[in-house]
Formats: sequence, structure tokens, C-alpha cells
Amino acid sequence: MSSLKGSVFLILVVINTLFWVPILLIFALIKLIVPIHGFRRALSRLLVWIAETWVALNNHSHRILHGKKLEVSGLNDLQKDDWYLLISNHVAAADIPVLQSVFHKKIPFLKFFLKKELIWMPFLGLAWWALDFPFMRRFTKEYLQKNPHMKGKDLEITRKACEKFKDYPITVINYVEGTRFTQAKHDKQQSQFTHLLKPKSGGIGFVLGSMGDRISYLILTSIKYLPHPPSPWEYMCGKFAKVQVLVEKIKIPDNLKNKNYLTDSAFKQDLQNWLNELWFKQDKKLS
Repeated sequence: MSSLKGSVFLILVVINTLFWVPILLIFALIKLIVPIHGFRRALSRLLVWIAETWVALNNHSHRILHGKKLEVSGLNDLQKDDWYLLISNHVAAADIPVLQSVFHKKIPFLKFFLKKELIWMPFLGLAWWALDFPFMRRFTKEYLQKNPHMKGKDLEITRKACEKFKDYPITVINYVEGTRFTQAKHDKQQSQFTHLLKPKSGGIGFVLGSMGDRISYLILTSIKYLPHPPSPWEYMCGKFAKVQVLVEKIKIPDNLKNKNYLTDSAFKQDLQNWLNELWFKQDKKLS
């Protein structure tokens, strides 16, 4: 029965996607062609409405098929017309739809950094491009050793992406661990945290450096699946008991805004220290 429900959910998501993505791309093309700033801003809001409708229909389909599995606390005092930086632990591919469900219509539309290769994902890659999602290219240490001129290029992409986010309220998601948690990755890192990988401050450093005049609050989000994180297919089939989500709104210190992450070493260290403190708090919640 669960596999049947998973298949039905997958079909509904595909139909939902095939309906909305062409509409999204038509308006994105108009936005690209017409060079009027006010018109582009209005179209950006329309594109976000289309994306939010797509999210809402997916959430509704999952809830009808599998029941209410979300337990959420801490959503008080969040505004739809403010800018936010959101960080969360990352344990499953289902984290994104879970976060979209938790924060739908509670805060501005979620935008996150994607691997460059994902732009080729059928339909969704073009949709993310149309919505101005930043695509990141991650370089290995070996590559940077052979091509030192590319150092900091990924962070420069982050800075340029943030410039597009100043026109209307959005929520920028950054997975500071850089990858999904596994025990093997945890052991390899020798992480000082029990449930988390070591956090990296580069992404949020450029977000706060570029948008510190807009973003006043960080949303610290903790996700825990019971009995264990589901695979993508298990999520579609509803093969998990529940997912607990704790949300905390935190004021961002003024000394961590509007500074250059690449050149200001004091800022870089202060930001990493603050992030480590948040991550110890996060680790305690997950325990």
C-alpha cells in the first residue's frame, strides 16, 4: 500500500511540475527580454507566487496521502515581508520539501544554493534558473592547487547572487555543513559535534557581507526524523513515523554585517566563532 501511495504522489508531483514549469519559463523569458527594473521586479513576485503554488500543491498531496507527519515549534514572530538567513542541519533529501512545508507562507520564499550540475535536472533545473537560484561550482583542493586563480570564485558567485535578492524579501537557506550528514563523513572529519558535521562560514559570510543591511535575523532550524531519515522514495511513500522541526529566530550581531569575508580576517574569525556557538546549540537540541 505504501508503494502505491508513493507512486501516486510521484505522479501528482510530475503533473504539478509539468503544468507550472512551462508557465514559469514563459514569464521568466519575458523578464529576461524586458529591461525595465520595475516590470522585472513585478515579474519576480509573480514567479515566486507560481513557485509557492507548486510547493503548496505538493505539500497538500503528501498530507492527503500520508497524513500529518510534521511536528513544528517556534514559528511565532516570523514575518512574510522581512529578509531572513536560514541555516539547518542536513540529513536527508527530504529536508528541502520539509522546510518548504514548514515555512510556506510564514516567511518569504526559500532560495538555496545549488550545485551547478543540477541546472540540467529536467524541468526543475530551468525552474530554479528562472527563480534566480544561485548555482555553485565547488572546487576540490587538488583543483585549486593546479588552478590557484579560481580560489574564492564560488564565493564571488554567492556575492553576485545576493545582489539580485535585495529587491524584494526572500529567505536565503545555507547548509553550513556543505553536505548531508553521514556517520562516515562525521568520523572522517573528526567532528567535535555529536549529530553534526563541522560548519563552514564562507556562504553565510558572503550573504551577510552583501545583504547585512537587509537581513537582521537568522532562523536556526533543527530537523529530526523518526525513526530515521528517509530515502527519497521512503519520503514519497510516507515510510517514516514523523519529523520534528524546532525553529529559533536569532538576532544577527551588527559586527557580523556588511564586511568582506575574503579580506577581513577578524570578521572571518568572529563569524566562525559565532557559527560554532550556534552549532553547539544545534547539537544540544538534536540530542
